[in-house]
Amino acid sequence: MPTPNNHNPDVLSCLANLSSDEVFTSPQLANQMLDLLPDDLWSNPDARFLDPGCKSGVFLREIARRLDKGLEKSIPDRQERVNHVMTRQLFGIAITELTALVARRTLYCSKIANGKYSVCTAFDNPDGNIRYRRIEHTWQDGQCVFCGTSQENYDRGPELESHAYEFIHTENPEDIFSMKFDVIIGNPPYQLDTAGFGRQAKPIYHLFVQQAKKLNPRFLCMIIPSRWFAGGMGLDEFRETMLHDKCISHIVDYIKAQDCFQGVSISGGVNYFLWERDREGPCKFTCIHNSKSSTTERYLDEFPVLVRYNDAVKIIHKVQSKQEPRISSIVSAINPFGFPTSYRGSSARTKKSLKLYSSKGVGYVPESELVQGKDLAQKYKVMVSQTISEHAGEPSKDGKYKVLSTVRVLKPGEICTFSYITIGSFESELEAINLREYLYTKFARLLILQAVSSIHLSKEKFFFLPIQDFSKRWTDELLYRKYGLTDQEIEFIESLIRPMESADE
Repeated sequence: MPTPNNHNPDVLSCLANLSSDEVFTSPQLANQMLDLLPDDLWSNPDARFLDPGCKSGVFLREIARRLDKGLEKSIPDRQERVNHVMTRQLFGIAITELTALVARRTLYCSKIANGKYSVCTAFDNPDGNIRYRRIEHTWQDGQCVFCGTSQENYDRGPELESHAYEFIHTENPEDIFSMKFDVIIGNPPYQLDTAGFGRQAKPIYHLFVQQAKKLNPRFLCMIIPSRWFAGGMGLDEFRETMLHDKCISHIVDYIKAQDCFQGVSISGGVNYFLWERDREGPCKFTCIHNSKSSTTERYLDEFPVLVRYNDAVKIIHKVQSKQEPRISSIVSAINPFGFPTSYRGSSARTKKSLKLYSSKGVGYVPESELVQGKDLAQKYKVMVSQTISEHAGEPSKDGKYKVLSTVRVLKPGEICTFSYITIGSFESELEAINLREYLYTKFARLLILQAVSSIHLSKEKFFFLPIQDFSKRWTDELLYRKYGLTDQEIEFIESLIRPMESADE
């Protein structure tokens, strides 16, 4: 073991992240992604590589290492070889002026590409092939036409970063370097604040993927959040495109982002993928959870959402073989009674008032104020919180999920705010209670989890869960037996889903 005096860590393993949306990639992760590419690239002096979202420059540096070794025979002189690699093969588009300097220092060993200390002696300009140009957003009706971000937040003057990333703020990305690329690889920015309802942030990582495909490289490899697996927030079209794209040969999915980016919580985890222009077929899908890896080859478009756990696919097949209607068909739309999250009702109760559940407790609403969901208000139903139990969509320290947080039977005359959805519409309280008990089972929550890729629940997230006969009570043992689950499949469910008490939360 080396002594502290001999310790020489790679500085790129020690960089603090810019934010949870602009995360530095470690050299180890960069090399795992590069390992997906064919070996003959590293001995090809004509292969060109582009990182369109440069931050630390780690991808370009690790590519340079491989090319330096792979081109030894064809370009024996070291300085000639380095000059060739740096000037003819490696290109980057930095996301900020600061990261441009960092990336140049990483790749050229100097923030000035043609400076005294640069490892490349062939550049005639200080930027080299790592480009940064300040770009402004193009506003229309208060939003950027390219990335969709809010003019209110990002029309901010020259003294602040615009975050209008050059690669995605043009209709003609091929004009940036005026050349074709064999490989486009990187870790793009993930989202921008839109200043919209609830100040939700708008995903932008998919724009980098879409723009890269326009350049038609031989290979495209990026690491991005896994929220696209289930769509939503402007990602539905992107999800559909990705699920049906037979050129995606590999996906490596980290259920917990912290297993990939130390100390970073990213709702729904992250994944990196390899897209190969010249092949079509099934995808080799790897799921990494609790330091365990499971890999299988399958087509991504088998289901409307991308199921992350390979072990869950066989269980879903068994469930769907029964051809039963699904719980999603009896889940309410978002905001079933028309009251916003912030609404609390009144503390005063009258004979003609409805009991209102909000995230802050119980209030009362005059029956005359209810303008939607009037029929549902007079039935038994189950109220479920729109927010899942897990912080940032990640499992607890033991690697298990609870999935659902608040689950409560609502009686006739009881309603809820936007914070909740409702399931079912029954004349009988017993049926509603049995539905609630069903949702408490590990079996049910395992199937809900397969459609979840963020902290939010909606109608679509209950797609895999079948409707049961709610005149009777269901337990995990009964469900395991009904669907013929094997000991291994039961063990998978038990290892992934936490117990949930059989009582209103």
